[in-house]
Amino acid sequence: MSSNILSVFNPPPSRDLTPEESKDCLPCQILGGCGALIGGTYLATGLVFRGEKPGINSANYKMCVRGLVMLLTRSSQVAIVSTLLAAQQINALVLPNLGEAAAEVFRVEPAALNSIDEVANIIESSFNAASNKIASKLNIELFAENQESKFAPVFQSQNQEDIIKDKYIIVFKSDVGADVIDFHQNWVAEVHSSHVGKLHHKRNGRQHPFLNNLKQQSIAGNGGLSDVFHIENAVSGYMGHFLPQTIEMIRRHPAVAFVEKDSYVKAINYDTQADSPWGLARISHREPLSLGSFNKYIYDTDGGEGVTSYIIDTGINVNHEDFEGRAKWGATIPQGDADVDGNGHGSHCAGTIGSKHYGVAKKASLVAVKVLRSNGSGSMSDVVKGVEYAANAHLKAVKENKKGFKGSTANMSLGGGKSPALDLAVNAAVKAGIHFSVAAGNDNADACNYSPAAAENAITVGASTIGDYRAYFSNYGKCVDIFAPGLNILSTYIGSNLATATLSGTSMAAPHVAGLLSYFLSLQPGADSEFFEASSGVTPAQLKKNVIAFGSKNVLDDIPNDGTPNILIYNGGNKNLTEFWGTTTPSTADVKAVDLKDLETKIDSLVESAKDESEHLLAEIKKMVSSAFAKY
Repeated sequence: MSSNILSVFNPPPSRDLTPEESKDCLPCQILGGCGALIGGTYLATGLVFRGEKPGINSANYKMCVRGLVMLLTRSSQVAIVSTLLAAQQINALVLPNLGEAAAEVFRVEPAALNSIDEVANIIESSFNAASNKIASKLNIELFAENQESKFAPVFQSQNQEDIIKDKYIIVFKSDVGADVIDFHQNWVAEVHSSHVGKLHHKRNGRQHPFLNNLKQQSIAGNGGLSDVFHIENAVSGYMGHFLPQTIEMIRRHPAVAFVEKDSYVKAINYDTQADSPWGLARISHREPLSLGSFNKYIYDTDGGEGVTSYIIDTGINVNHEDFEGRAKWGATIPQGDADVDGNGHGSHCAGTIGSKHYGVAKKASLVAVKVLRSNGSGSMSDVVKGVEYAANAHLKAVKENKKGFKGSTANMSLGGGKSPALDLAVNAAVKAGIHFSVAAGNDNADACNYSPAAAENAITVGASTIGDYRAYFSNYGKCVDIFAPGLNILSTYIGSNLATATLSGTSMAAPHVAGLLSYFLSLQPGADSEFFEASSGVTPAQLKKNVIAFGSKNVLDDIPNDGTPNILIYNGGNKNLTEFWGTTTPSTADVKAVDLKDLETKIDSLVESAKDESEHLLAEIKKMVSSAFAKY
């Protein structure tokens, strides 16, 4: 009897099998409807054979085969082929147009199908030939030097000391579906298991460096995929400890956008000095501080109400009295760490955002997202997970649409070398609706070389002094959006429920902006209406634009002439915020009012410069005034 070929990519239509039909189906017995481990390789549902077996009803047999095949989605079939190839360790592959391929899997003589054991043997013995057949059908090209550009790039920190050995962050392409991601991650687990399984023997009495490194990092087991992240409709990926050969296979997978070597990140603080509560006062005055204004903060007492601010940091001393019960614990990302701020950095930032005495937005709700350990350092991958937590918590709050919820902000007063994965995560979180403030960094260098300072959708904040200078440590450059007080800032701390500390750094500047974002979000037009929905409120992009446009211009000294903005944040001094919101969604009347105001300003300027000019010029100006007002 001639053999038949089963094409997994073009299965015939079928109906569900009855229990009786399943009993008589040999492939069903072999595969169990979910897969089988044969020769160490995972064979997913659908790798079955068409044919006849003596004693088994031919029609039922074929029906069973077709039913199993129909369980497969197109992307699942692609993943199966990838798995087969990976298991063969053809690790220098490019898989072009997998989705369009019509791979033929195995050719089996039906006469040989006399027992399950015989079928298993056939599968095992046919494996190499099957992989070669698939490779041939898919036009697989073997690795060549000039194909390197086709593979997913690998990014890493410029500072080699920051890199965490053997640990990686893998980010998927934006158009990859959930089913492909699931199969890819299963495939990675199998590939890693295969590679690391060969290391479990000592070389000259010594353990393999990869396994030894896992032990030094207190990583249980054999490494591999440790965690995943996903921000809805934006970015997905995973992280883990992998061998170089595994990473090379991951790079060649068509679903992968890029790979990043994980690196250390640290809290950005600079110094501790005596008390000086000047920061809040400065952001509520246009003019420089004086003896009469240096300790006066002018604000709306409802600022921050209905807004949730996520502090992605070392945690928060949630029981501190100055938080008035508005602070809570959200998540602890570093494995094995307790739900407590053992450093103080996060508690200080939270206090500047929303504490009773030291906060910009004194009614905001504060959520601790711990990504840094008690020593103030952590990994980029943990920070990415923290951003994911904040973004998904915000999306959940938006969907729940509880009365009074007005939106979410986030603060990240931390940084490290350039991390595309972290920048992408922050940008995705902003796209999800969170208003993000990040610290520019304390190296007196270009902020564009640091993450998350380089994340374009966030507001990147430099530090200023009480004398209106750029703080000598503050980063600068075109990636900086605005400045805020960052030298000698008094706020809440750890050690007791009344503790305070005075710290300096762009870490202290960024929460001023996060607090200001929370402040303005709570006061946005229509926010007090019972029909208000956060999803229809001001967008992060628009609020960022307004905050920058509303800031005090050209009031700082020592600003480099390299595109660094000379803008200091301003809260409006509890005055009418029509000017602030006027750039958001102006009505026709608002447009006319703004136009008239601009025109009046121009005319006043002309009049001032024309005092020594002729009466003829003054007459022309008066005519211009009359004409302008007649127009409206």
